Amino acid sequence: MIRSCWDYHTRLEEFTRWLDRVTALGLPIWNPPALLRWNADKVYLRDLAGRGIPIVPTRWVSRGERVSLDQVLRDAGWEDAVVKPAVSAAAFETWRVHRVDTPRSAERFATLLATRDLLVQAFVPAIERDGEWSFCFFGGSYSHAVIKRPRAGEFRVQESHGGTARRGDPTPELIAQARAVIAALPQPSVYARVDACVVEGELRLMELEALEPSLFLDLDPEAPGRFAAAIAATRLHRQ
Repeated sequence: MIRSCWDYHTRLEEFTRWLDRVTALGLPIWNPPALLRWNADKVYLRDLAGRGIPIVPTRWVSRGERVSLDQVLRDAGWEDAVVKPAVSAAAFETWRVHRVDTPRSAERFATLLATRDLLVQAFVPAIERDGEWSFCFFGGSYSHAVIKRPRAGEFRVQESHGGTARRGDPTPELIAQARAVIAALPQPSVYARVDACVVEGELRLMELEALEPSLFLDLDPEAPGRFAAAIAATRLHRQ
């Protein structure tokens, strides 16, 4: 059961080689290796958007592409955006930029783009105002949700950046929309987390975590039991 590979984004080739070795031994892995590989690169957002899942407006910029950050924002028509690597975790190399400030971020953007694919996403003000939802699913079934909020003056909601998380009580409509994201996964999962913001009553997917997410088991006393039951009910099979 893959749970604590929290540095995979800095050692991706090593991690995938390890997956290959374990798979070659005939050992069942959950979540399935193909799902883990798919989820390791945020290009999966494009796949999910193609399956009808609403995502935060995103531009994908390929490694080595000759384009400036200012040009990306101008082409998209955005004044405020977030830049992040396509392979990242815990807000690694993730920053917010206003269009008027792109000259100061130009070198950072170019340096990263020389070695990796990047995403540029429209900044969603609802994050600062209302926070970000995380919906946790075990065995494809909804378990619980939390609402994460950034500290004052920050947009990143991770605890390491001063963010907080508390148990949330989403509406049935929001749960149904999160469930649609899980239904769009290319393979079944024992655990998955849907991270999204709410824009005009609709979930906008920010990230789908099926590789190394915190499941906030401490915020719902029944959640550990549901997770254990999902593991026990999983029919282990050779990948």
